[in-house]
This record gives sequence, structure tokens and C-alpha cells, in this order.
Amino acid sequence: MPEGDTVWQAARRLHDALAGKVLTRSDLRVPKFATADLTGRAVLDVTPRGKHLLTRIEGNLTLHSHLRMDGSWKVFAQGQRWSGGPSHQIRAILGNADRTAVGYRLPVLELVRTTDEHNVVGHLGPDLLGPDWDPDQALANLLADPDRSLGEALLDQRNLAGIGNVYKSELCFLLGATPWLPIGALPADRAAKLPELAKALLEANRDRPVRRTTNRSGQNLFVYGRAPRPCLRCRTSVRVAEQGDGSRERPTYWCPNCQTGPAPSTTRHRGTPRRTTN
Repeated sequence: MPEGDTVWQAARRLHDALAGKVLTRSDLRVPKFATADLTGRAVLDVTPRGKHLLTRIEGNLTLHSHLRMDGSWKVFAQGQRWSGGPSHQIRAILGNADRTAVGYRLPVLELVRTTDEHNVVGHLGPDLLGPDWDPDQALANLLADPDRSLGEALLDQRNLAGIGNVYKSELCFLLGATPWLPIGALPADRAAKLPELAKALLEANRDRPVRRTTNRSGQNLFVYGRAPRPCLRCRTSVRVAEQGDGSRERPTYWCPNCQTGPAPSTTRHRGTPRRTTN
């Protein structure tokens, strides 16, 4: 599931392959932009914004994409066989003399003016991995609705940008609170350190091929995807239940012993999370 760290990695791969080079191939396979031709233009940079990717191209153009659950960008050398899915799943091709970037299953792909980027990402809160990071503003955003559940508040990209379902569950565990606890009920000392804890987790993982939130050998995550296996701290069975994010239900993991606060009375015990959009 792409979250802020994996989107940051995708942006770096695309930037390394495309930035500073003139496009010799351009193919946007979405109806609205199918006739757009970007060949002959140089790619200026590829920048992540939360879970969004902004590929800036000379001439005041930005190709905006979002991976959500299934999307991906793959980079191939000239002559290398493409591998990322069948050709009918390709939504974008950007190529230069050395590399070709292919976007598979992109649910969001649109060409906007660079000066209008605020129309697609202006609603986002401070970016955990971006230059606009502001922990005080992030905390103020989170606490603006004290009755909202901690898990829902963390997933709301208007509060802070970059947290997905994995980090939501892991952060709640590290804070010792269930994802259903009203965020206003989180003790002040723990609430105060929440933004920087989230930033530390994403920064630690933005250069890793495998996401880790623990320092335990062979165990990458504390609770996410672990139900009904024992908690790494107390050995109580990890639980999983659905929690909404304002748009859909998502599998949410927690330890009923290590985390305090309300929780559903019924849970589903499956080690593999249900596939959801993020």
C-alpha cells in the first residue's frame, strides 16, 4: 500500500530517470489527455506531495498522479523489457534517450498548469517528508476536531500528508491508544509528540526497501497484518477490525492489552488485510 515513504521513493526514481532530460516519448492513456504531446519538452523535476506525485515539465505543465492502492511507476532502461502488468493497464509513458517511465493502473492522472498545482494538492496538510513540514500546524489540525477518532484523524490528509493505513495502526500502537480513541482524549504529552513520531517513522523508512517500525530482528511491524498472532510486547493476540476514514472501511490492527481506549466488540481475525484504496 503506497504511503508517504513509498511515494517519496517513487518520486526519487522518476526524478533520477527524467529530470533535466528532454522527452522523446509521451503517451497519456486517459481520454481527457490522450491527445496531449509532451515530446520535446524537458522534465524539470519530480516532487512528492504527501501521497501525490508532481512531474513538472517545462512550459508551465505538471503531470499529477496518485497511486492509491494498485498504481505504480516503473522505470526501464532502453531495450529493457517492461514488466509491471499487461499493456492495457498502462496509463502513461514518459521516455527520453536513456530511460522510460511507465505508469501502470494509475487511478489519478491529469495534466495541469504548474501554477495551478494548488487545485490538486492545496487541500493537503503539512507534508511529513516535505519542505513545508510544520509539526505545530499538524498537531493543531489533528486536534481541531477532538471528538474524531485517532485513526480517522491520522488518515485525513488535510491534517498531515503521508500517513496511510499501515502507519495509522503502527502509530496508534506506539502511542498506546486504540485507533477509536477520540483524539481529544489522548493524553497531552502523547499528543504533543505524535507529529514528530510520525515524521520519524516515515523518514526512517524512505530509503528502506522494506518498511520497519520495530527494532526486532525478523519482525518489521508491531501490529499491522499480524492478527491473530501474539503482540510483540505482551503476547496478547493482535486484533483486527474495520474502521472508516470518512470514505470507506479499512482493516485496522491493535493490541487490546497495550493500547487503551474504545474498540469494536467484534473483530475479524485474518493475517492478510483486506485490500483497500488509500
